Amino acid sequence: MSSAQIAAIVASPDRSAADRTNDLRRKPAQMLAFIGVRPGMVALDLSAARGYTTELIARAVGPTGRVYGQNAPRDPARAQPMAREGVSGPVMPMTSTAPLTLAERAQNPATRNIIPIARPFEDPVPPEVASNGLDLVTLMFNYHDFGHMGVDRARVNRAVFAALKPGGLYVIADHAGRPGTGISESGTLHRIEEAFLRREVEAAGFRLLAEGDFLRNPADPRDRNTPEPPQPKDEFVLKFVKP
Repeated sequence: MSSAQIAAIVASPDRSAADRTNDLRRKPAQMLAFIGVRPGMVALDLSAARGYTTELIARAVGPTGRVYGQNAPRDPARAQPMAREGVSGPVMPMTSTAPLTLAERAQNPATRNIIPIARPFEDPVPPEVASNGLDLVTLMFNYHDFGHMGVDRARVNRAVFAALKPGGLYVIADHAGRPGTGISESGTLHRIEEAFLRREVEAAGFRLLAEGDFLRNPADPRDRNTPEPPQPKDEFVLKFVKP
């Protein structure tokens, strides 16, 4: 997509005020350009939460494409607040200014190509596209959560690999941890070591294609969940390809 087409997507007048606020941190134009989304793609947004990224991809793939927004099934025995994509902590009750839900986004005429799905993380892909049926999979700022949640990350990555067509893309963004910490600080600092994540994904058969630096902050000491002094978190974006 051209930069003008991406700018038009980000500027769409029917995008929510909450999403526009989130844009300041998430840099959606740079993200869409880095991913390389194209009209007609079939995509899966893993751990989609409320669907901020899902909606952007849906607008980019257009009416000839579609995007599945995956979240894990809710445990009815537990009262769990809706997780915000890439944000730690509970979400406040819905208000008129609260972010849209994934289901609400799927009702917008401009993004009716969103298909919300509830599936386990270890088996996240619906059967109709589970074997060479996807062009793109995204996972935004939640890979680290798989550590403290006890998710089998190797199974997740193998399922994504099987679902992608040859040449398909797997794009992961997350909060950077310090060298040597692996995924050990996933439940405390909500961070993951970039090299550790890369090794896990490559073990499933993926090849690293590109690294995005538009969310990096070298000044972040990476020793707290919220950096001190206050500043943006150091965040990495990695694009893998299925050979």
